[in-house]
Amino acid sequence: MPAPSRPRAVVVGGANADVVARPTRTARPATSNPGRVSVTAGGVARNIAEVLARLGTPTTLVSAVGRDAHGDLVVEASSDAGVDLTHVHQVDGATGAYVALLDADGELVGAVSDMADVALEPADLDADLLRSADVVVLDGNLPTATLAAAIDLAGDVPVAVDPVSVPKAARIRETLAARRLFLLSAGAAELAELSGVEADVVWERRGPAGSTLTGPEGVVDLPALLGGPVVDVTGAGDAMLGAFLHAWLGGATPAEAAAYGHAAAALTVGSAHTVRPDLTDELVRSLL
Repeated sequence: MPAPSRPRAVVVGGANADVVARPTRTARPATSNPGRVSVTAGGVARNIAEVLARLGTPTTLVSAVGRDAHGDLVVEASSDAGVDLTHVHQVDGATGAYVALLDADGELVGAVSDMADVALEPADLDADLLRSADVVVLDGNLPTATLAAAIDLAGDVPVAVDPVSVPKAARIRETLAARRLFLLSAGAAELAELSGVEADVVWERRGPAGSTLTGPEGVVDLPALLGGPVVDVTGAGDAMLGAFLHAWLGGATPAEAAAYGHAAAALTVGSAHTVRPDLTDELVRSLL
């Protein structure tokens, strides 16, 4: 797929394989349980990029994967979704993996993230690419030096950050505290670790309890939307953020964009896919 002439969104961060295990009935601890295991393309940044592309926003992903089967999976799935991969590097080392255990209802029990072998370095960043975007999206998988360089190189372009997890939020706090962001989107525990980080908009995601948006419009509480039974919660937060940015780039206010994000999340948790392959702007708006 040819690269977009002017990418509206540039997403920088993790791309990996998602290994998700879900038992077919209530699991018994300390023993093997019958269930299903899937291996798909994942990574917070990659997922957000795919969501944006499927919704119709021209999107470039900047990431690194290994020269292995999981790296090939990431590249093929992302390309098929319409993401521009010109700045995705395949390098020596194993592609990262995110291994999640769900309960029988599709809720997350626990997960392990292994992103150690392949890392994106500051030298891998293209200043012209970042400065040509309408928004730059970064995730907490990035090394702190790369995170800092990406924000600085973006200049006046709005920057959105998803810290990914509590440990990663703690690791990047000082880097973010020295810079002002457009959007910080995370759960309550991650935001607590990021106390002192300034952003024009702070979006606290609370799962089935909805979300709270704090920004130019004041404090807005938004309810979660229900699109049907929960199948798998993996990727819901990524869908929320990607959809928020798609709507915001299209002229929506932050509150309107957050409501749109909730609709995308509802559709995502009702699917067995981390990013729904049938996700479209029309489908999201059908829930609003």
